Amino acid sequence: RHQKWKSSVSTQAKMPPCDFVPEKYESYPYERMQKIREQNIAPSLRTYYKKPLLLHQGHMQWLFDHEGRRYLDLFAGIVTVSVGHCHPKVTMATQKQLARLWHTTNIYMYPAIHEYAEKLTSLFPDPLKVVYLTNSGSEANDLAMFMARLHTHNFDIISLRGGYHGGSPYTLGLTSLTPYKHGVANGFGCTTTMLPDVFRGPWGGSHCRDSPVQTVRKCSCTEGACLAKDQYIEQFKDTLNTSVPKTVAGFIAEPMQGVNGVVQYPRNFLKEAYQLTRERGGLCISDEVQTGFGRTGSHFWGFQTHGVVPDIVTLAKGIGNGFPMAAVVTTKEIASSLAQNLHFNTFGGNPLACVVGAAVLDAIEEDGLQKNCEDVGTYMLLELAKLRDKFEIVGDVRGKGLMIGVEMVADKDSRHPLPAEEINQIWEDCKDMGVLIGRGGLYSQTFRIKPPMCITKRDVDFAVEVFHTALQRHLEKAA
Repeated sequence: RHQKWKSSVSTQAKMPPCDFVPEKYESYPYERMQKIREQNIAPSLRTYYKKPLLLHQGHMQWLFDHEGRRYLDLFAGIVTVSVGHCHPKVTMATQKQLARLWHTTNIYMYPAIHEYAEKLTSLFPDPLKVVYLTNSGSEANDLAMFMARLHTHNFDIISLRGGYHGGSPYTLGLTSLTPYKHGVANGFGCTTTMLPDVFRGPWGGSHCRDSPVQTVRKCSCTEGACLAKDQYIEQFKDTLNTSVPKTVAGFIAEPMQGVNGVVQYPRNFLKEAYQLTRERGGLCISDEVQTGFGRTGSHFWGFQTHGVVPDIVTLAKGIGNGFPMAAVVTTKEIASSLAQNLHFNTFGGNPLACVVGAAVLDAIEEDGLQKNCEDVGTYMLLELAKLRDKFEIVGDVRGKGLMIGVEMVADKDSRHPLPAEEINQIWEDCKDMGVLIGRGGLYSQTFRIKPPMCITKRDVDFAVEVFHTALQRHLEKAA
């Protein structure tokens, strides 16, 4: 069996049992791996933690390192492992297809692409029934921009500040977070507008969000009238009236911002922003790379939580449970704009990818994962809110389903980010106690909790207790 291990941080939290036994690690020693990392792997690929983890096996919500230590994975390979590491059904379907046909090319017909296209598009409302399969989220957003420009014969695209839509040269103009910006010309024809962030922005209060947990900021809204939303829409109108031509190609937004730390907009903001965009001849693009496939719990797609139907939807990450695949779903009319000339993708929609994608959709349905996101996610949000009420440095808890952000602050009044070294220590302590959490936000001040969608309430109890211990330890150190 894998060795029991003692955390360097003492905690009462008991890790839930797991009857899976990982294989013995038999690759290079840790030091040699580190050396290869330094010499042969591009330094732009940074690692997490002071002593980076060397992970060797995964099973559902669990990861095992080279020494056999087990971790509860609350980041899912950056919101990508949707149904669980090495999910048996997905693994089995993939193995069968591996032995049958890896790749031909989509200029021929083969069963997998047709079966998957029908299955995937059946989950979308009319008229979103046509899919173009790609290999990554950046590529999907790149194509969405291209389609919007081709279809409308306009060029300018608006995105929200704090949004992340990819790191390719084309999408970098939409991505609006300084750490991702390189000092080269990018973003021609891309304009950002104010982020309607009801915690950190100028307006917002205690009724704005579609979340079981609201901000601690008070607001003067009345039933059915959100003043914050109205103010942010005024800012959107201001952008339309000053920064772009009379007609635009489109507006892109994540239903909840992922990399920026699960930022949620006031209710009805997207609905009105979509309307304003369409009045200018633009298409509305929903980036569902992190919010799709049931993660928000109440709905299968994030855009449905806003009561809108976009013109183009981009998908990636959870679509393949870690297999490199992505998609653009749109209308027949918009898709036909791309058909005037050739646009071809070698690997997009290859037989293997389509079989993986179909198996993931089956697993989401058969394992009841959307419902699990709603139940377990709501439970976790409410448990974390108790910690927000107890600790001055926990400024905001937010999210929906199993897409959760915990924003750390110096104090609740100033809302200044907690200093990096303090956040780092809390984060490292959680890892040492066996819980892996992501990071996000402009200052890396927000913990991002987006686990495989199969986690249980028992896992949540363990994770919250670990987080509590780490916060308590921070408090004692500060004192």
